Formats: sequence, structure tokens, C-alpha cells
Amino acid sequence: MTSSQYAVDPKWAGPLLFFFYMSEWSRHVNKHKPWIETSYHGVITENMDTVLLDPPLVALDKDAPVPYAGEICAFKIYGQDTPFEAVVLNRTSGEGVLRARGPVDCESQKEYTFIIQAYDCGVGPSGVDWKKSHKAVVHIQVDDVNEFSPLFREPLYRSSVIEGKIYDSILQVEAWDQDCSPQYSQICNYEMVTAGTPFAIDRNGNIRNTERLTYEKQQSYRIMVSAFDCGQKRAKADVAVLIEVKPVCKPGWQGWNKRVDYEPGTGSRQLFPKMHLETCGGPLSGVKAIVQLQTNHIGKGCDRETYSEKSLQKLCGAASGSTDLLPAPSASTNWTASLVTDSSRDSDLIYRFDGRQAANVPDHVVPQNLTDQFTLATWMKHGPSPGLRAEKETLLCNSDKTGRTEMNRHHYSLYVHNCRLVFLLRRDFSQLDTFRPAEFHWKLEQICDKEWHYYVINVEFPAVTLFVDGVSYEPYLVTDDWPIHSSQIDTQLTVGACWQARQKNEERRLGAKSDPLQDPIRPTYFHGSLSGLTIRPGRIETQKVISCLQACKEGLDINSLESLAKDIKFHFNPAQSVLVVEGEDVDNINTAMTKVSYINSRQFPTSGLRRLHITTSVQCFGEDTCLTIPDIKAMVMVLQPSEPRITIAGSNRLVRPGSELQGAMGVAPFKELFITSTVMKGDGVTHRPGVMELMHNLDYCDVLVIGDELDLDRESLEIRHSALLGKHLDATNSTSGISIYGVDSMAHYEQALKQVRYRNWKPAALTERRFRITCSELNGRYTSNEFILELSVLHRSVLVEHVNHMVAQPQLMRPVHHPLMIHTLNSHTTGAAPPTATVIIVVCIAALVVIVVIGVYRIHSTQQNGSKEDEEDTKDPELDWDTSALNITINPMEVHHSHTFTIV
Repeated sequence: MTSSQYAVDPKWAGPLLFFFYMSEWSRHVNKHKPWIETSYHGVITENMDTVLLDPPLVALDKDAPVPYAGEICAFKIYGQDTPFEAVVLNRTSGEGVLRARGPVDCESQKEYTFIIQAYDCGVGPSGVDWKKSHKAVVHIQVDDVNEFSPLFREPLYRSSVIEGKIYDSILQVEAWDQDCSPQYSQICNYEMVTAGTPFAIDRNGNIRNTERLTYEKQQSYRIMVSAFDCGQKRAKADVAVLIEVKPVCKPGWQGWNKRVDYEPGTGSRQLFPKMHLETCGGPLSGVKAIVQLQTNHIGKGCDRETYSEKSLQKLCGAASGSTDLLPAPSASTNWTASLVTDSSRDSDLIYRFDGRQAANVPDHVVPQNLTDQFTLATWMKHGPSPGLRAEKETLLCNSDKTGRTEMNRHHYSLYVHNCRLVFLLRRDFSQLDTFRPAEFHWKLEQICDKEWHYYVINVEFPAVTLFVDGVSYEPYLVTDDWPIHSSQIDTQLTVGACWQARQKNEERRLGAKSDPLQDPIRPTYFHGSLSGLTIRPGRIETQKVISCLQACKEGLDINSLESLAKDIKFHFNPAQSVLVVEGEDVDNINTAMTKVSYINSRQFPTSGLRRLHITTSVQCFGEDTCLTIPDIKAMVMVLQPSEPRITIAGSNRLVRPGSELQGAMGVAPFKELFITSTVMKGDGVTHRPGVMELMHNLDYCDVLVIGDELDLDRESLEIRHSALLGKHLDATNSTSGISIYGVDSMAHYEQALKQVRYRNWKPAALTERRFRITCSELNGRYTSNEFILELSVLHRSVLVEHVNHMVAQPQLMRPVHHPLMIHTLNSHTTGAAPPTATVIIVVCIAALVVIVVIGVYRIHSTQQNGSKEDEEDTKDPELDWDTSALNITINPMEVHHSHTFTIV
């Protein structure tokens, strides 16, 4: 390479030389270190990235404005795990900023301290010969954000108080906060969330009662409490505080619930499973508890079956022939129309007598054949009437009818006098002229206790026995009297009153005259309620039937009798509405009381409440009574039972030829009918409803004609008596239809309905008849659907028209030379044809065979002598036969049992 190769253009020589000298100079001009403050204080809000520094981060260099040497290229931080970085914003001015490399959490670390230094850029682009400042201390504080809600230290707080005392502090609840700052981590306030409680809470979480608490009013309180931090952020979840009220030791029953729910169909339900008697440690020698179930507001005193008295008599096997003296008002039983009735869920009406009305029983209703044996029965609810203690109150009286002054001759009567029940039975002289028993008196608490009782008087003269709720009582007093003189005066049987003169009978016998003004006839009206008043002449009722008629479907019970201690004595009243429990040991009494149960055996019981009343007496050693135990008043709530859905189903269209309706048996239109009943039930786990089939009794089914009423001159709808034998069923019919009634199973009702027959001996003008069936349970409380059946009548003219129509088409006929063939519809299906269809097939075949024989005979007669056809045969279009061979096909099972005949 020659020197000429390094020659420099003269025009660039000056700049190059200047650049060379400046470079050489700059190597020796970075003489100063950068300068920063000696300490910095910064603040950063958690979850933010920028630090606010005081003073601001700025580095100065005295080498400025020399490039590189006077510029700031970096800030470096020294500190272990320091989550910050320093960034140069302007190299010339030396400004920088401090940032967080990631989220900063005050709850993890509130403050940071580290060292920072500034670096210049050296003497050139390569950063050679850089210089660093002195070390400065940086102190950063992390500001808190109220991001956490207060939390309670306990999931549940419990405490107890003694009744009647005011507490400064019952207990203290405590909450805390995860925030790091005093402002947001401190709890500044507590609040009572549950309103209307006798408690208050202060800022420190102390709970106190604001009024004196009583155990009898409420045994425990559950209140909800919340907390707030000083940033007014509410607790994430409230906390429950349970405060139990403990009684000052008072003798009495504890651990019982005021209300017990009873679900129908669950059998026996314990009433007091945790009940115990608190005696405050006193030594006792005996305890007696009386549990009473009060059901006098339900029907006739308890939840009996809501069937009619007549139906119940059949169910209980009572003798027939009783006469109802207080029936429901109707066109034929109008003597009770003026009486006042009480609303009741029982099917029998309850008549209320307020001392101003009575009912005269018509003569054709009154039994005329009362002998020495008969039964008088009634339900009665009666109480003492203030101011009427000396007055008689007559339930039933048979007295002379003619003349008011003669009506005090009482042949027999039943009345209440001073809460005593008296039955009067006077015989005529014509029977026996001797001094004999005439008045029978009973003194019982039930007569005036204002509750329902069932009274039955069995007369086997001269013995008379009273049954009250199935328990027999002999009269405590029987008075004798002479028979009354026979006369031609008719008698009048009256319910609710009797007429009696104020003048004494003794004075009348002595000949004293009666002054109508001074000695008026005055009625002895009854005050109370009656139901089911009946007389059965000729025989008395058995105690078994009497007990069945008054039996209550609900009552008290004791579970696990075998587990009771030997010293426990108990007994029920006949209705099982009162239970008496006695024992010497309190623990044994407690065990016995926990087993006291309520039971209701009705399938569909009357819903509503039943009140419970418990009275207790305690004996101490050497004393009659030493403790007073308060009475208990509770209730059993019988829930609404699942209502049954009674469904009547079957074929709703029936086609029968008119000839079958004319038969002696007619047709049975409901042979394919069936009755089912279902209820909606939950499965007890998922509470999803399901359908369950239920078997129960019905009490009536009505078969009514739709449209015109029955014309008894040409048609009838009836059921034979034999179809009801062995069942608790009766039936009545009218021009509107048939009513089958009586308490019996759905299966028996179904069997009876299938035996109902319709007959029409003049069906020519009848094309169809429609019937409607409805059934009921509990006297209309639950009713079925309305099942409609249409009976269509197939007349002979329809068959003839069809036959002629087929004969008029010879071009489609093919002669078949084989015997008569009979084909049945659906020969490929299984199962035999119904009996009725079989009968129809046989009848139709026989009719067609007769027609064929007559036709062949006519053809033969025409060929032999050419005689004139008989007039009657000419009128019958079905006798116009062709001489061709016959192919007869019978289709007896068309839809809805219609019948089509095809002759080829």
C-alpha cells in the first residue's frame, strides 16, 4: 500500500482533525460523580405501581453539558428482595421515577428501606469510565386500601341468663379485620341486625338485655349481630348469638312445645318427647297428672267419621227399624224445617234449641208399637242454664194432643231437671192396673258439662239402663206411679218441649178447678243441642253396637306400655280424651309423660287444632300438697290431609239393538266401569310429588239420566235387591235415575253399578239414552268426576236397509257353492269376545238362517205352483231374495259394538 492510498481530501481534513481532538479530550473530561439527595421518603398505595418520592428522584452531574459525562444513564437499587425499580426519565435533566415491579400488599409488608445510586453515562457511547453517585437511603411506606371485610372470631356465640335480671354485659362478641392500617383494621362499631329483641350492643361488642326476661314468655333468643371497621365496611357475614333464658327455680313442667303438628296417616305421635317435671329438689311422695284432649268444638265432640247416623248404624251392625226424629228438612220431613241448625262438618245436622222452639213429629212417623222393649238414643250437648235451675227442659215428650189443658198427660218423655236426666214412662190402665216404676233418674256430670255425649236408653221394662258414651249407668232413683187412665185422645210426639200445667197433679186429683189465667199451660223448652235422635221399637241395642256408634276416631294413647315402671298407674276415660297418670317417682312420671301420644285413625281427618290441658298435683311426705304445679295449655294441629281424587272410568259409548233393550233383563250399560282413587304424596326425601292409589269407602253413587226423565210407561232403570246382598248398601230410584248409598268399599260400589240395568220395552222411537254417574266420599266432601255414558239403539230397519243395498249390486256378487261361513272380526287377536257380543252374534245368525229358509221356501213354492206371494211377505223387503247362492259374512264387533251384516 502506498502513501497515496492514505491521502485525505483537503476539504475533510479540518473536521476530522477537530473530531480527533475532541475525542482525545473527552477521555479526560468525566471528572465528576453524579449527585443525588442523601435520603428519600416515598409513599405507594397497595396494588399501585408508582411511588411518590419526597424529594423527587433527580441526579445532577457537574460534567454537564458534556455529552455522556454530564448525562445520567441509570439508577441502581441495592436491597434484598426489594420489589422496586428506578427508571431514568430524562438523561439530560437526570429525572427518574421509582416503580413497583409487581403488586405491593400492605398486609404482607407495610414499609421498605433500600439503597439507591445514580450512574452517569461515562465518556462515550460505550459507557466507559462511568461514575456513580454516593449512596442514598430510600424509605417507602405502603398505604392501605380497605379491601377486607371484618370477620367474627367465633362462628356462633352462646350464653345464658337468669330470668328477671338486668345484665350490664351478657357476653362480648369480637370481630377483626385483615387490613393493615389502623383505620381499616380496627372495628369501630357493632350493630344488632335482628329487630324487636330485648337486647342492645355497644361499640365494644358487649350485649346486654334492655328488659327483664321471663322463661314462660320465651326460653331462648337467637339474634344476629354485624360489625363495621373504621372505614365503615360491614362484616362479610353476620354472626348468630344464642341466649337461653333459665328460669328461677319454679316447680313445673319443662321441655314441652306449645304446638305439635300431626300429619294424617302417621299413626301415633308423641306429644311431649322431652318433657320433665322440675320440683326444685324437694322430696316428693307422689305425682298425679291429668292430660285432657279438648275436642268439643269438632262435630259431636271429636273427630268421628262424618257419615250419617243411618250409615254408621249399618257399619256398627245395629238392628234395623229405627225412626229418625230429627232428620234433615225435606219435602217429606218438613217438621224440622223451623229448627235452628248449627254448622258442622258432620253429615248429620246438629239442631240447637234455645228455649223458644220445638218440633211436632207427624203421626205417621211416630212408632206406634212401643212394647216393653225399645231403645231411645241421641247425641246431646247441654249445660246449666242460669235462672232455670228449677225448670224442666224436655228433649222428647209424648203427650195428649186434644186440648191444651189435657196435654200435661205425658205418656213418655225424656227431660233434664237440675242437671239430672229423667226418663218418664207411664203405662195405661188397660195394660196393668198396678203401682209400678214410672220415673228413672240419673245424676251425672256429663249432663251439664257443655260437651257432646252419646246417650242411649235401653228399656226392658221394668228395667231401664242408661249408656253415656258407651258406659252403662243404673238409675240412682226410681219412682213408682199409677198407670194413666186410658182415653180416646190422640197423642202428640214433640221434640224440644212439652206442655205442663202449673197446678199440681195432686190438686187435680182432689178436684181443684183450674183457672186458665192463674194456672196457664206452660211449655218446658229444652236449652242445648241435639243430633241423631232415634227410637227403635221392639228390641234394645247391644253395648258393642253402642260403643261402636259413639267411638271417637281420635284420642290420647301411650306408646310402649311395657317400658313403663311398675309403680306407674294410668287409666283413660271411655272416649280416650282424658288420661290420668300416677306414680311415686318423679323420673318414672317423666318417662311416662314422654310416651303420651295423640292418635287419629281417620283416613281423612278434620284439619285444625285440638287443645291440650294438663293439670298436676304433687304430694310430699307427711303433707297433702307441698308444691303448686302450673297447668299446661298446648295444642295439636292436625294438618290438611291429602285429598283423594276419585275417578270413574270405562267405555263411555255403548251400542245395543233395540231387541236387547226389550228383553226381560234389559242391558247392563256399566259392565265395563271401574272406580279408582289416588292421592298426591311426596317421597319424603326430595319432596317431589307422586301419585299413590288409595283404597277407601264411598257413601253414595248417583246414576242420573241426562235429558228427559224416565218414562215409566215404557222404560226403567233399576238394580235388583240381590245385587246389594252382603253389602252395606241401599238404593232408591225415581224418574231421574238411581241413587246407591251407604258406607262401603269402592269395590262393592263398582260391583253394584255393574248390576244396574236399563230396559225399554218400546224402543222404536229411541235412538240414544245418556247417563251420568257421580260418587262421593264423606257425604260430598270428596266427589268423583262426572262419568257420561251414551247408549245408542240399533234398530232393525237400519239392518234391512243395509241388506237391500248389498242385494242391489249383483255385478259384484260371486256365487259360492259351499256351506254357510261365519267370520268373526279380529280373529287374529287373543281373548274371547264379551258375553254380550257372543249373544248378539248367535241371535243375528239365527235371524239370518230363518230369513234364508223362508226365502228358499218361497222360491220353491213359486216354481211348483206359481202361487201368489203372501201379502205379509211382500211387505217385508228383506224377503226379496235372489235365486243365486248365498255368502253371508257377519261382522259383530264393529267399533262401539255396532253390528254390520253383509249378504253376498
